[in-house]
Amino acid sequence: MLLLDREGAKADLWTRVETLDISADKVIVPSALLQDALAARRPGQQIGVAIDNTERAAALEPYFGALALVVIAFPTGYNGRGFSIARQLRERGFSGLLRASGPLVSDQFPHALACGFDEIELPDASAERQPVEQWLAAAARISLNYQRGYNYGAVANILEQRRAARRAGAANV
Repeated sequence: MLLLDREGAKADLWTRVETLDISADKVIVPSALLQDALAARRPGQQIGVAIDNTERAAALEPYFGALALVVIAFPTGYNGRGFSIARQLRERGFSGLLRASGPLVSDQFPHALACGFDEIELPDASAERQPVEQWLAAAARISLNYQRGYNYGAVANILEQRRAARRAGAANV
């Protein structure tokens, strides 16, 4: 698996488990084990959760303060429900890391970042088909959106920028 963010490929410091063996410092558990993992964690340990793209963002809201990472599965590159879940998590106040996991394509990278994802985990076949440089080039192609609320932490959307320019122009008359 290849893990990448806005800067390129990066090491994955998280350990995925399918049982309550949460001995690592940074552990990703399935959503079915989330409550038990949070109850069993030791001080300083970080817990992440892996969810399907059919789960509701609202179900994670009670755990926002305890979660360091949410991994949203993309079973195919053609199913965009994970983008909606990421945006809903950010709108509800989740400030931890968001990771998309699955066979996405590089053209989806700018949208993933705009929806609030911090990183993407690709299967080996996807990583071989599209190298890291292609992903970074795709992310650089789109820097602004028309939609409100996208590009978390970035500049205002195109419409807001145009309105501000009109107001500034009217004020100078």
